[in-house]
Amino acid sequence: MQPLITGEAHTWLSPFEKSVEAVLARRGMPTVVLASGDPFFYGVGATLSRHIPASEMSVIPAPSSFSLAASRLGWPLQDVTVLSLHGRPIDLIRPHLHPGRRILALTSDGKGPVDLAALLLAVGFGQSTLTVLEALGGPHEKVSQQKAADFAPVDINDLNICGIEVKADANARILPVSAGLADELFEHDGQITKREIRAMTLSALTPRRGELLWDIGAGSGSIGIEWMLADPSLRAIAIEASGERVARIRRNAEAFGVPGLTIIEGEAPGALAGLPTPDAIFIGGGGSDAGVLDAAISQLRRGARLVANAVTTEMEAVLLAEHARRGGSLTRIDIARAAPVGGMTGWRPAMPVTQWCWIKP
Repeated sequence: MQPLITGEAHTWLSPFEKSVEAVLARRGMPTVVLASGDPFFYGVGATLSRHIPASEMSVIPAPSSFSLAASRLGWPLQDVTVLSLHGRPIDLIRPHLHPGRRILALTSDGKGPVDLAALLLAVGFGQSTLTVLEALGGPHEKVSQQKAADFAPVDINDLNICGIEVKADANARILPVSAGLADELFEHDGQITKREIRAMTLSALTPRRGELLWDIGAGSGSIGIEWMLADPSLRAIAIEASGERVARIRRNAEAFGVPGLTIIEGEAPGALAGLPTPDAIFIGGGGSDAGVLDAAISQLRRGARLVANAVTTEMEAVLLAEHARRGGSLTRIDIARAAPVGGMTGWRPAMPVTQWCWIKP
């Protein structure tokens, strides 16, 4: 019998980029790239298309593992959160853990479902149903279902996808989709933009898909983290001088499911050198230091936004001067919270915040 493949065969290399280079080296020669599923849905097609125009490719897609999993579970795919955790941090699932939701998560190997079950249990979703679908579409296909809290793996195939029906325990860490998350969700030392101010700041920053934010004087990292939570395509760089706070920002980023937050330990303006051009900049700390504001403004492209908050009179004076010089908008934000006053209740004001918003002409 004639073999199915008569040409020269090559296996995928590790790291994956080496295989891409090998494919590109054969440009102009008949070349077949064999991959499972839909190559343009978290697949190799998306990678190759960054180097090769569609006119040079003939693509024959097959059902993706997500489609196969949805068909086995009877889940309408348009109502399911679909995630690829293949070669990516498992923490990315955290923002999607909402009671009643269904999630399909592609894992990297046989250990992936074990790690998922452990994470679900750790953040208060141990009663979620975890279905492991292995080797879908092949002769060794297998589907098994357990509660995350009781998960007991047995020789899980490296080719697997997990279906999760999310159920929250009483102590579950649920991340709302709105801006201005509760301060207590963050690990911080008091250096944090408070939730009401944070919500107004994110509104002023007006994030748009695919954009990059610089968070200068990041403190706990709350602004950069919530910026990234607004859309998976958003990126952020947190610049912070304190090593202790840098470690705290990293822990917060993992806990909020945005491990891709870039963290730069250093003091502005020096730490800004060489960073990719931002679409928006937030200055929450250190803005009154010499050269910080000017350095930030010089890095903005035309049409990019800058938002700076002041709680000290020194920083407020800087913002008043910049507003007089460059224009933009100034907003004074006063927040008061109800608190006990003896046996009664009164309003306890927080420190007022002056906010300057400016778009580079």
